[in-house]
Amino acid sequence: MTPRATLRLQFHKGFTFADAEALVPYFAALGVSHLYASPITTARAGSLHGYDVTDPTQVNAELGGEPALKRLVDALRREKLGLILDIVPNHMAATLENAWWADVLRNGQASRYAGYFDIDWKEGKVFLPWLGKPTAEVRPDEIDGLNLPKPGAYRLGWWRTASDCINWRRFFDVNELVCLRMENDETFEAVHAMIARLYAEGMIDGVRVDHVDGLSDPAAYCRRLRHRLDPTNPGRPYLVVEKILLRGETLPVEWGCDGTTGYDFMDEASALQHDPAAEPVLARAWAALSGRPAEFGSEEEAARREIIARSFSAPLEACVAAFDEEENQDLSRPALRRALTEMLVHFPVYRGYGTAGDEPYLKHAADAAKRSGLPGDRWVIDWLHDRMRKPGGPVTRFQQLSSPVAAKSVEDTAFYRYGRLLSRNDVGFDVERFGDTAADFHARMQRRQATQPHGMLATATHDHKRGEDLRARLAVLSEKPAEWTQRQAHWVEQCAPLRTEGMPDPGDIAMLLQMIVGAWPLDLTLEDTVGRAAFAQRLAGWQQKALREAKLESDWTDPNLGYENAAQELLHRLIVDEAALALRTEIFAFIQEIAPAGAVNGLAQTLLRLTAPGVPDLYQGTELWDFSLVDPDNRRPVDFALRQKMLGAEVTLARWRDGAIKQRLIVQALALRAALPDLFADGSYEPATIEGPLANHIVAFVRRHQSDAVLAVMPRLPRALIRNPADLALDLQGTRLAFVKELTLFSALDDRIAPITSGNVALQQIFPRWPVALFSTRKP
Repeated sequence: MTPRATLRLQFHKGFTFADAEALVPYFAALGVSHLYASPITTARAGSLHGYDVTDPTQVNAELGGEPALKRLVDALRREKLGLILDIVPNHMAATLENAWWADVLRNGQASRYAGYFDIDWKEGKVFLPWLGKPTAEVRPDEIDGLNLPKPGAYRLGWWRTASDCINWRRFFDVNELVCLRMENDETFEAVHAMIARLYAEGMIDGVRVDHVDGLSDPAAYCRRLRHRLDPTNPGRPYLVVEKILLRGETLPVEWGCDGTTGYDFMDEASALQHDPAAEPVLARAWAALSGRPAEFGSEEEAARREIIARSFSAPLEACVAAFDEEENQDLSRPALRRALTEMLVHFPVYRGYGTAGDEPYLKHAADAAKRSGLPGDRWVIDWLHDRMRKPGGPVTRFQQLSSPVAAKSVEDTAFYRYGRLLSRNDVGFDVERFGDTAADFHARMQRRQATQPHGMLATATHDHKRGEDLRARLAVLSEKPAEWTQRQAHWVEQCAPLRTEGMPDPGDIAMLLQMIVGAWPLDLTLEDTVGRAAFAQRLAGWQQKALREAKLESDWTDPNLGYENAAQELLHRLIVDEAALALRTEIFAFIQEIAPAGAVNGLAQTLLRLTAPGVPDLYQGTELWDFSLVDPDNRRPVDFALRQKMLGAEVTLARWRDGAIKQRLIVQALALRAALPDLFADGSYEPATIEGPLANHIVAFVRRHQSDAVLAVMPRLPRALIRNPADLALDLQGTRLAFVKELTLFSALDDRIAPITSGNVALQQIFPRWPVALFSTRKP
């Protein structure tokens, strides 16, 4: 079953199944076909996300347990809605709350669960990095305080030694999460039995697989999962995977998935809203201001080397040992370690899969490794390149290592060091591709139609680093890059009196300024001291995380509190204190200048998500403007009462700042999807031709299925198009849509707009009121 549209909800003890049940009529009124739930199996007590699973065989009691889940499903069915679940096959919580893990710590290899986890048993014990100080300084009573089983099959150690000493595979570099072995039949069944039962009982229609790249064989796993869910009709369950696609990658057909969870679409929609011509201007300005590299590639390579050394030395050593067992008496571990490091540094995508499709990425990595590595190691790299063409064994170790190395290096390090324009730094984004033309976007959508027509389309997620409308506003800066870089440099200079002993540095100030410009709430005035203080508090949370993730001036393991306090003081002075009123007023005025264009971008992005090939996903609360920051800010409680109230209220473009216009666009577009389900599920994607002086500023396409058709038209780079910021009216004089004849199309947004019947239509006729347009053959 392919959903028509999904709505993602984050469940935890503060938002339970009962809370969602009360909102089901609202979700139905929005027009989605399915709720898409965060993990619901038992997790660590108080978990706010559910990915730290402790028991995959039970529904989390903190959410209401299975009885409450059944009541939610009953409510959904009454409204003809379904449920998609997020499942976590890659890892579990490595804590004593996890009975399987506790049994392994007690009984070692004799435990029935020993084969569930990816543990190297060579030394016979599990290394536990649970000590808060060096082992020699720990008193016996402090060990007793851990409540560990005695005797046990574990060896305690200082947490700081984990990356060098750990002998089990972690999720990334998180000591509290241990990876599972889905290739083990018993493990697979234990983890999926309850989910399969819920599917068999008709309670769920499909699943989203978390971090599929962590598994030893994602293709085999996905095929097996389909058969486990529905043995008689494996193609029926909806199955999407969390998978980062980079540098032209497509989801392998042999996996048998419906698609990805939509990070790739988020990247494609974002790139469309950035002017490619702005990239060199912004990059040079960033380098001059910060002293950091102008190009992202250099930043990424440096981050990869650092992350391998600091977070993955033990997994790297395990990978070295696996290759060392191969029959080649000339290989040495030091040479293998050097060569594997270079391959990891230069691997251009998250991982390979042991198929012919890996070859371009392996060749790229090997060629680059031979350039950057020791000349004497080139033969080792060639040997590795050849060996990695053959799946299994040590190659699997490399594949399962390259993915977390990429994630920690790129998303969780380099993205926080590179401030060219932060709207292009987000999960799944190809940062080296700054912007796309309309033609580029059309080509990507046609490829999407061919490769994953039922994949998810996301523009906001629980993992995003900046909310969808924050990114949309920052994208406006690419329209006049010279103007922005001059302002940014000037404001950084003006911040000099706000610094403490030269801290923070100009690059960190520049990133903060971008976040202020992008995230300033539309209803926050300069006079609202309470509101400004609340905004500053939210920014302070982002700022601390950004500084520690960057790992330049501070770090999670060794926080530089002096630097962090100086950065927070500057933030507070800039947003809250009266001493910076003049500078704050200047920044605020500029935000008001670009906010209308940012809103138009936000509406255009929304319409793209609702009409492009795929299944649109609505992240909780983003039916109104989304200026959220990185987690936990993007997981704050949602004011659903406000959203319910606005749903039935009159919507006028003059009040665009309250977000009701975005909600109405979603409702209208989803109603059209409900009326024309076959068209949106299987219809064609045909770029429409735009002619005239503003052709570069318009994106238009037609979706067709049999006699039905839909036309979507939206602006890009809209700052120069806005005629009236008060109501987002656009000036598109002289620009026309060359439309296919023999169709009569009616507006799905405003029945006062005349139908389109001619073959060449003035855009001003299509955009008399709304800044986006949606037409179909269906008469209102």
